[in-house]
Amino acid sequence: MLILGGSASQPLAEKVAKELGQEAGQLEIKRFPDGEKYLRIHGDVKDQDIVAIQSLYRTPDEYIFELLLLIDTLRDMGAHSITVVAPYLAYARQDSRFYPGEAVSSASVARLLEAAGTTSFLTIDCHLHRLGDVAKVFKIPARNLTAMHELGKYALDHFKPHNPIVIGPDEEAGQWAAVVAKELDAEHTTFRKVRVRKEGMTASKVEVDTGDVDLRGRDAIFADDIISTGGTIAEAAKACKKKGARRVFVLCTHPVLANGALDRIKRAGAVKVIGTDTMPSPISKVSVAPVIAAALKS
Repeated sequence: MLILGGSASQPLAEKVAKELGQEAGQLEIKRFPDGEKYLRIHGDVKDQDIVAIQSLYRTPDEYIFELLLLIDTLRDMGAHSITVVAPYLAYARQDSRFYPGEAVSSASVARLLEAAGTTSFLTIDCHLHRLGDVAKVFKIPARNLTAMHELGKYALDHFKPHNPIVIGPDEEAGQWAAVVAKELDAEHTTFRKVRVRKEGMTASKVEVDTGDVDLRGRDAIFADDIISTGGTIAEAAKACKKKGARRVFVLCTHPVLANGALDRIKRAGAVKVIGTDTMPSPISKVSVAPVIAAALKS
């Protein structure tokens, strides 16, 4: 097995390779003067099982095209198999056509990766609540791993929570709250989120229903797959403080942190916000390398 990291995930690829007791392979990636990308694989990949790691964050179009170049080159050079690991899978949230003429982007990205030569696919805590399983998007073998065990262990070691309750800020996040709660030997619950988006708009308004949960004197720990603008978590954190929560912590797999999200969440009352290294950020304290390595071993 040979591990290759694209320009979005070279440090993560090196961590995964180390977990597997090897060194990552070498890619040369640079730009021509006209802005086009140059990609070269150093070393022989013929008949080898290749793992290409490329997270598709912040500038996803660029990283997707680079990944397609890599996959196609590996196939052309005779690789035996090509496992793509996209820790953060861009366009996954557009998994349905809400209005006539909209692109179902998740399906489009899957078809591109398959056509280039991907033979299997791994991602982490993918946001596909309408489909439920990333395997339904791909025709090749595909798995959705989770970073929540690692995040839960971090919370136990670093937060030292008092009478904690783990909260999923919406219905989909309930699955992740349950995993973190197991690591903390704690109770978990789920809030109800209503997101309203007008036709033709990309932004939406969020309303949070906390139900009848008693938070007085307890540490509330949110677990979610992604923090984008932070609107949902901020509203949920405010609601927790109003209900008497002692402290509020936030865990997420993908810290997108757009448009001042981190400041917004902290102003709402969160003591700490922790994410993983599926993408670089000021809060990327937990590595998903052990999660990826374990999946590759199996």
